[in-house]
Amino acid sequence: MAEHRIFTMEFAGVYPLYVQKAERKNRTREEVDQIIRWLTGYSQAELY
Repeated sequence: MAEHRIFTMEFAGVYPLYVQKAERKNRTREEVDQIIRWLTGYSQAELY
């Protein structure tokens, strides 16, 4: 079975796509960061 391409992408390549989608839905980059921090346990400094 072929591996799905999302599993081969680096997070740095996916992050801007999440931000773009959030902004299309009238959300902010800060909200995306907050959710990612909640899901991963990373701090804001660790995200950048």
